[in-house]
Amino acid sequence: MKKNLGIFLILVSIMLITFLIGWLKEGETSFLEGGNLTVLLKRTSLFGVLSIGVAFVIITGGIDLSIGSVVGLTGVLLPFFITPPDNGGMDMPVPLALFLIFIISLSIGLTHGLLITKLKLQPFVVTLCGLFVYRGISRVVTKDANQGFGIGFKGIKSMAKGKFQVGPESWEFFLPAPFLILIVIGIIAAIYLNLTVYGRYLLALGRNEIAARFSGIKTDNMTISAYVFSSLLAGFGGILWACDVGSIQPSGFGNFYELYAIAGAVLGGCSLRGGEGTILGVIFGSAILVCLQNAINILGISSQLEFAVIGLAILIGVIVDEVIKRVAAKRRAIQNALQAKLESG
Repeated sequence: MKKNLGIFLILVSIMLITFLIGWLKEGETSFLEGGNLTVLLKRTSLFGVLSIGVAFVIITGGIDLSIGSVVGLTGVLLPFFITPPDNGGMDMPVPLALFLIFIISLSIGLTHGLLITKLKLQPFVVTLCGLFVYRGISRVVTKDANQGFGIGFKGIKSMAKGKFQVGPESWEFFLPAPFLILIVIGIIAAIYLNLTVYGRYLLALGRNEIAARFSGIKTDNMTISAYVFSSLLAGFGGILWACDVGSIQPSGFGNFYELYAIAGAVLGGCSLRGGEGTILGVIFGSAILVCLQNAINILGISSQLEFAVIGLAILIGVIVDEVIKRVAAKRRAIQNALQAKLESG
């Protein structure tokens, strides 16, 4: 809880600093305008879905570098499946297309988990290969042609495009539909991680795999489930992003999204060593990342610095996590020494 509070305060500080600098620079700022806040919520939600998925993998001590390519694959397959043949599609019913996409996403996660647990391959290698393979498949299937929904399909596009009026009309602040989806996914993930025995198994696996195995936990099954969950949310994220963007380029759609997802999880308190992380913290971490991107645009900073900011944010998050761990370890050692001295005295 204390770590989540600290992450939240960092988020508030970034928002406040961005507002103040913009106000001092121009006498006014667009940061708190309803339209900008709506965009922030939508982008936080879209990246948050991906970050929650990869958080489960990171908690086990693994990593998933294939998220961006899974987003790209599912993102191009959705319009490819449902658009008519004269537009280069297959004219599938929307429910069937969604079902196939989720089956593909599940199969990807299952394959990763089996390769890592049964063949003992490194997660970095497995998911890095997946990054290249799924990108190539998406380009071959679509013949590298841009995919789009064209006219229609309002029902499915409303998952990302839908919005609900909040507050007075003069402010024009809308609550985006992806935010509600993020809340539902976040609640389910938090319940699983914190209130079920399998969530405790997942945390135990990340802290000490050997001890977890000797405790009777089926560590292979838990690892596989984490990668399946990550790929499922990456596939669902690809659907949301495709509905939001509208026109999807197979060669570039979803590029670097795995870095945004990992950055959101790390900034949200997930330790890359495994065994730590909260869903609320991951959502706050995604919001921090999106707010940093937004601050770059509002303050007139060159967009070329975006990746530098993301890299520094990840580095700072890892450094802070390591420092906190060392301080906590020293405190525990001092407390144990004092307790032992008192008991012996």
